[in-house]
Formats: sequence, structure tokens, C-alpha cells
Amino acid sequence: MKILKFGGKSLANGKGLESVVKTIASKIQKEEEIVVVLSARGTATNDLERILEKSKKKTSFKQAFESFKKEQLLPNPSVDCSEELELLEKVFEGVNLLGDYSPKIKDLVLAQGELLAVKLVASLLQIEGIDAHVVDSRVLLKTDATFGDAELLEDISKFNVEEHFQKSPAKQVQIFTGFIASNTENETTTLGRNGSNYSASLLANYLGAEELQNYTHVDGIYTANPDLVSNARKIENLSFKEANELANFGAYVLNAKAMIPLLEKGIPLRILNTFDANNKGTLITKDHMSKDGIKAISVLENMALINLEGKGLLGKVGIDARVFTALQKYNISVSIISQGSSERGISFVVAASQARKAREALANEFNLDFLSKDVTKIEVKNDVAVISILGKTLASFNSSYAALIRNSIEPVLINNTVAGRNVCLVVSNKDLHKAVNVIHGEIFGVAKKINIAIFGVGLVGGTLVDQILKSKENILKRKAVELNIFSVSNSKKVVLNAQGIGTNWRDELFNTGDETGIEKISEFADKHHLENLIAVDNTASAAFVENYVDLVEKGFNLVSSNKIGNTISFYFYEELRKTLKKNKKSYLYETNVGAGLPLIDTIRMLHHSGENITRIKGVFSGTLSYLFNNFSSLDEKFSAVLLGAVEKGFTEPDPREDLNGNDVGRKLLILARELDLKNEFSSVQIHNLIPENLRDGNVTNFLNNLEEFDPVYKEVKETQQKDHVLRYIGDLHGDLSKDKGILEVKLVSVPSDSALGQVKGADSIFEIYTESYGERPIVIQGAGAGAHVTARGVFGDILRISENTL
Repeated sequence: MKILKFGGKSLANGKGLESVVKTIASKIQKEEEIVVVLSARGTATNDLERILEKSKKKTSFKQAFESFKKEQLLPNPSVDCSEELELLEKVFEGVNLLGDYSPKIKDLVLAQGELLAVKLVASLLQIEGIDAHVVDSRVLLKTDATFGDAELLEDISKFNVEEHFQKSPAKQVQIFTGFIASNTENETTTLGRNGSNYSASLLANYLGAEELQNYTHVDGIYTANPDLVSNARKIENLSFKEANELANFGAYVLNAKAMIPLLEKGIPLRILNTFDANNKGTLITKDHMSKDGIKAISVLENMALINLEGKGLLGKVGIDARVFTALQKYNISVSIISQGSSERGISFVVAASQARKAREALANEFNLDFLSKDVTKIEVKNDVAVISILGKTLASFNSSYAALIRNSIEPVLINNTVAGRNVCLVVSNKDLHKAVNVIHGEIFGVAKKINIAIFGVGLVGGTLVDQILKSKENILKRKAVELNIFSVSNSKKVVLNAQGIGTNWRDELFNTGDETGIEKISEFADKHHLENLIAVDNTASAAFVENYVDLVEKGFNLVSSNKIGNTISFYFYEELRKTLKKNKKSYLYETNVGAGLPLIDTIRMLHHSGENITRIKGVFSGTLSYLFNNFSSLDEKFSAVLLGAVEKGFTEPDPREDLNGNDVGRKLLILARELDLKNEFSSVQIHNLIPENLRDGNVTNFLNNLEEFDPVYKEVKETQQKDHVLRYIGDLHGDLSKDKGILEVKLVSVPSDSALGQVKGADSIFEIYTESYGERPIVIQGAGAGAHVTARGVFGDILRISENTL
């Protein structure tokens, strides 16, 4: 004989109910001997409790009750459930009149969910030609008079069940109500949380069943709840000991009490998926032992943290006993306990529904201690959840804890079990989903998901998106890092997709994008519990930089090709870094100077290692590198070379943005600040290459008067020394051990065989002089501009942050 137990989600209208009937019919056709135990269907239990509360509050309950009846009878309107529905209506009307109800009335109301379920399922089986018989388990299972969580009277219950089956026809399928029983006065009682599982295991025990098959909406027991963690792994086999550990810590389809009757007789428990007949589920047996022990994550939701504090508790004997004696009087169960070494306080976790009673119990017990000020506070923190990590010690939990902190999740409480193999965390409900995913990724080594929001999708930003989409599969295979772009936005529109945008993102942004906004994007990330966040700024907007601090405080790391964030006021520069440090976030901006060249990283490494950098100079602008390389080597006027650069797209649309030297000045300032210098942009001495009369006015007028450059630069070129060439450089020098250095942006003439003189094309070159290297600088040279190079540099920064989360 096998016991089949079906949960509420399995019995919901539609595919679930159809699958249940099909499963039972299939087993009958195979001539398997079965007994069926049912929970209330769908959300019936919650619906009944909600209607009961409406009745108590004297609000209209009738519309909700009509919806409930319609939902319950929908699969077979001809089934006779009048007795149950009429009883419910009378009870609701009575509660509505009195404005209150007792635990006894609540048990009676909730029991009707199971009674309606067995009647409906039996009727559907009878339509299929199966002899299905409804069994009201209140007749057989007897308990004490504790309503809400009754204690079973085992001897009489076992006798009743055995006698019932002795009298039942052999071919008849018994359809039992789960969850409900009755006391010796035949008053309805319930068996507590997951009571239907307990009912099924009792029947399995009493009947000596071959196996208990528990049908749910998932394929078995997972390393974490798959409703919370999409890449949770199924556990094929467990021992009862391991399963009991999971159940004690809140595993969503297990119940510790329900396993005791099975363990007594060594009856296997199999967790199966109602919606997947081919899946073998998870088998729990007496003797199985998982290799290296079981590792899994369980969650207890809707909990509350109680803190009892007072300086007068220090050194007092018996405080713990008083606390738990007081709670016991109110039948309050405690899941986690924590006490500071100073003994000035004690914290514990209870179900949220019991928090008010727990506070009252402590207030009554410590009333005199409040008057003497030995106890100063009883604090209740609602909306918390408990995450239990089985098979982990505190010593091996460090990487998981660090990952939580990086994701701006700070546990309210952390505890280790006596055995030392289970770690428990109390976190805010709002952090639960993200926290479970972060911990699961750390423990089981699944692909780390990096969620990226890209701001600015022009030439660099658009290229970056395409590069990531093209490379993400390869990076997933090589690095076990999943790069997920959940947001792309320009100044007006945004596309959001928690599962990641696709290659058609440009069309989506143009045709269906929503109105953009930082708040909308961060709220989207919160709503979908996205972890390991990176915000990428590919704009050139000073206004967007103002969002950096807010983004960091909302849990984002920063990557930027926008130079403004590092070159506006030193006050903002310091404030941003303080915020980054406080929130343990990273800010990378390698492309701010030298596009994809490893310049900033090299300077930062040298400086942090204690190397005394004495000077940095070089060609910072790829545009101006191209311009003066060609002007120095060709026999052409400056205006012709400049016009050629404009026509080839090497300059900004308004070339004055390159020629005024401000871009080079910003880059030089960024390097100065990497050396902890406190210069402001106003202190950079910049040689503006544009004749004064061309600095203002529109672009067209400027381009029509380029010949005014010619006499100025003809003279500069002709008066320089032999075998020299012109270079527009940035030069950071002076005593760099002080607060401020000398920053100059200028046009210089250098020997053609020097490092600066040999630069070709649009390359950038940087010379880093240090105390150790003396007059021989470290030279970094390469392509210093271009959308693909810059995008690739930004991509590199994203990968560096991703690696830091591993």
C-alpha cells in the first residue's frame, strides 16, 4: 500500500487538479493499492481565514465568500457541498454579529477547506469510473482539546484507522481529509502547520505503508526553495536524519513532526511533482547518507525578533529561565536565541503572529524590573526572516557573509547551532530573496550573476552592450560569471528586463521604452531582488554624475567612462569615496584616461605600494596626437590637417572641445587625484590651441575660418629645433609629496627620436617617472581613443568588479 498526499497548489483549479485525478487514475489502472490524503485546494485555507477576519471586523464578507464558493465548485458544480457551505455562511454571519471568534471556531472554519477538497476530488474520480470514498478524518483521528495545534491521542486514533480499513471494500479508494481531527467531544481540531503531511504520515504508520508519496508543485527537495532561487539544485536522496534537519530549519515541503511516524517504521518518503509524472523526485529513507553531509538553505518567513535589554540583567542568575517560562505560559515557540557576552540583553525569534503575545508575556514577567530600571527595553522587530544554512560552520561561512555585505545586506542577527554545522541568519524580509540567492551562489558554486544597468547607449555605450551580449556565453563557461544587462537607458527612455535584454534592445528602446529615471531603475532592481549590481555611466553628463552617491547607497558598484565624476570639486570626489568605502562598493574608471590602456590601474598600484611617483607626462588625446603627428610630418597647412581630422570623424562634432585643452586637463587632474593630490580643475594651466577670435560663436563659423590657425602654427613649426616635432601634452610635476602638484597642458617641441616624438597615428603615450626608476620612465603607449577600444576598457572594468564578487 502507498499513501498519496496532495498539497494545496497541486489541487488548484486547472492543470493541477487535472494532474491529480490523472495520477490517481493511473495508479488504479496499474492495480496499485493506494490511500489518498488531501489538503484544502489552492488558497482555500488562506481565503477562509481572510473571510473570517472580514467577518470579525464587521466589514462585508459576502462578496469574498461568493467568490470562494464559485472557485471551489468550478470544476464540478453538481457536487453536493451544501452542508459545508451552509455551515460556513452561518459561522461567518455569527462572527460578524459578535465581532469576534475563538480558536475553536477558527478550526471549524478552516476544516471546511479539506472537506470541500475531498468531496470534489472524489466526485471527479467517480466520473472516471473509480470507486472513491470520502473519509472525514475527524471521525478517526482523535486529539486533545488544544485548538489550532492539537496533540494526537495515538492509541484510539490507530485503533479507529485500522478498524475503518478492515471494514472498507478492498477495491475502494479512500480519500482522506488532511490537517483535521476532533477531540473526545467530537469538536473539530486541527493538527497545526503542515498538518496534512502529519495526517498522511500517521496513516502510513498505522497501515504499515510501503511508501508515502508527497505530491507538491516542485520536483523534490532542493538546495534552496526554487521559488526563491531559480538555479537551486535538486537533491536526489536524503536520510531521515538529514531531512529532519531540513525540516527543523523550515524546509518548505518537509515537516519535522510529520517524519516521526515514518521514522518509527522506516517507511520511505518520496517528494514528487504533481505536474511532472516522469520526475522521480527526492527519496528519503532511513539508511541513506549523503556524501560529505547535506548542504542546503532553508527559510522561515513571517518571523519577529524580540530584544530584551537592561543594564540590571548583568550577572543576574535565572534571567533566561524567567524569559522562557513566561513564553511557555503563552505556548510561544522560540526558533533562535542569542545572548551577548555582557549578559545585558537577550534576543530570540518567534513567529510574527506570536510577537504581540511574546511582548506581553515579557512585560508581565519583568514588570518590577522595569520599575527598578533593571530592564529598560522590550523591542519587537517585525518583518524579518530566518535563513538557515545547513552543513556550514561559521568558519566556512566567511565568503557568504562577505558577499551579503557587498550586496548591502546586513544580517540583524547571526547564530551557530550547538553542533556547529548549521548557521542561522536573521534578515529583513525585504532582503530575503536577494540574500538567499547570494548565499546559494557562494555555497554551491553556481554561476555568479552580475546585474548591469547601462546609462548612455551612444557610440561607446551601444558598442559596450553589443560586446557584452556577444561575449556573455563564453564568459559564463570560462569564469562561471553570468553578465546580465537588466537595464539600458538614454536620456529619455529605458528598457528593463530582469532576465536580461536581448540583441534587439535598440528597437525596444526606440519603440517601447519607458520614461527613464534613476529611481525607476533602482526600484526595479529591488523589486526583482537583483544582486551584484553595477551601474555603468557612458554619458558625458555632469547632471548624471550627481546620481553617483545615490546609486552607491542603493547597492550599485560604479563603472564610468565619464570623466566629470573625477574632475568636479574635490569635495564631491572625497564624498563619493567615503560613500563607496561605507557601502563597500567599487568605482572603476580606467577609460577616463587612455581609453583601454592600463594607465590608472598602474599608477594606483605604484602609489599604493609606496612608490614615489615624481612626474607624469604624455600625449593624452588621441585626436590631438593624430593632429600634431600629421602636422609635424606632412608639408601641409594646419587648417588642412585639422579639416581632414574633422572629415574622418576623429574630432568631436565641435572640434573646439578637443582643441581648447579642457579634455586633456581633466585627464591630467584625474591622475593627480590618484596620487592623493587635492588640485581643482581651476588650478590646471591649459594652453588653449584655438585663436581667441574663434573660441566663441557657432561651429559653422568656426569651420569656415580654420585658415586663421595657419600663421600661428606655421611659425611654431618653423621656429622649433631641427629634428623636433610638436606634441600637445599633459605634464604633472612639482613636489608631488605635498597636497598639490603643478598641472600643465601645453604644446611642446620634442626630439623626434624621443619616446613622445616617436608616437604615430592617433596613439596616446604616457611617461611615469618614479624615484626608483630615476630618469628612465615607465612608458605606456597604445590606442588612446575610439569607441571599440573605450567600450572594451569599460568591459574590462565590469569584469574586474565581477571577479571581486567571487
